[in-house]
Amino acid sequence: MSTTARTVLFHEIGGPEVLGIEDVAVPAPGRGEVAVRVEALGLNRAEALFRSGTYYYQPALPASRLGYEASGVVEAVGEGVTELAVGDLVMTGPGIEMSAQGVYAERVVLPETAVVTRPASVDAVTGAAAWLTYTTAYGALLETAGLEPGDHVLITGASSGVGTAAIQVARRIGAIPLVTTRTEAKRQGLLDAGAAEVIVSGENAAGEGEGGAEAVAKEARRLTGGRGVEVIFDAIGGPGFRPLAEALAEGGSVVAYGWLDRRPAEIPWNWPFTIHTYANMNLTTTPGGRRRSTAFLNAGLADGGFRPVVAEVFDGLDRIRDAHRLMESNRHTGKIVVRL
Repeated sequence: MSTTARTVLFHEIGGPEVLGIEDVAVPAPGRGEVAVRVEALGLNRAEALFRSGTYYYQPALPASRLGYEASGVVEAVGEGVTELAVGDLVMTGPGIEMSAQGVYAERVVLPETAVVTRPASVDAVTGAAAWLTYTTAYGALLETAGLEPGDHVLITGASSGVGTAAIQVARRIGAIPLVTTRTEAKRQGLLDAGAAEVIVSGENAAGEGEGGAEAVAKEARRLTGGRGVEVIFDAIGGPGFRPLAEALAEGGSVVAYGWLDRRPAEIPWNWPFTIHTYANMNLTTTPGGRRRSTAFLNAGLADGGFRPVVAEVFDGLDRIRDAHRLMESNRHTGKIVVRL
């Protein structure tokens, strides 16, 4: 195994321009650790927030690493590793602290608990686009909200990687995904991903906004014959949170998993209903949660039921700034992947 690896680091918070590539020492895996040769990286909105200093925890500067999600091959294992072996195809994600363990690199050493198996039929690009999105949708919709067959779910910001995965997770169990997007240009892509209906909310830099949310709620009620949706899966928050909840059926649930609009959100008034907040690490860092979410993901990947929507593939670690620029442009639908 190489003793150094080209690794993305940043020494100050800022835009994509702060990302650089440096040679970093790669130690032999210690007890409970595995060394992974990275084949592809999957980008997530969390990484842009982390790089810019607006994530829920701050980077340790200088020389912070970056990245949650990669696919690759196990090159070495440390003492006590029992679930993985040299040559295994894997994906990363559970429990990673990005400053110290970020996976934007040619090779990484991680705890065994941060690495899960990848089905042999799944290529590296697909694997890099799958773990975080589908496990988030699984944990939020099924384990937290209790989405059931025949339920309608309203998915906001649906052109994201998590949004497109949520469409497929809902479809897999027989639920009906209604989705929102800001632009008409993304309608067909979301229908192709499996959305039952697409509601175009209109342009707004932060999200739907209050007026847009009222229109979305009205249309969601119309599409459900006046009943409303059983679950709202919301990535936006902000002032639109209260009027959006008017789309809920009586006794329904809202799962808030993001804050694209960081302005204050009011509690909706159409009681009774339940508000959940969801953080994927709370599920996937527990042994049971990691086992269930990985089994659900790998079953869908292996039988073709889950087909990650990949917006663009950039070749080479040197394209990481370009990949981040595309992510921040919001022009894409699905995941952005960097292939090494």
